[in-house]
Amino acid sequence: MAASSRAQVLDLYRAMLRESKRFSSYNYRTYAVRRIRDAFRENKNVKDPVEIQTLVNKAKRDLEVIRRQA
Repeated sequence: MAASSRAQVLDLYRAMLRESKRFSSYNYRTYAVRRIRDAFRENKNVKDPVEIQTLVNKAKRDLEVIRRQA
């Protein structure tokens, strides 16, 4: 993974965790944090740049959903 791609993924990961902690309900908050961590861990060994970009785009859409709901 290129350095810029790695930085982009880490920024996205941090932003998703930060936004998910704004949920008022404890259950929603812990569920969101757990799902984000599990998803990023599951895909940490992906090497294909096209697949990485697809996953980043999906995560950006998910971040927008979190921002709307939090």
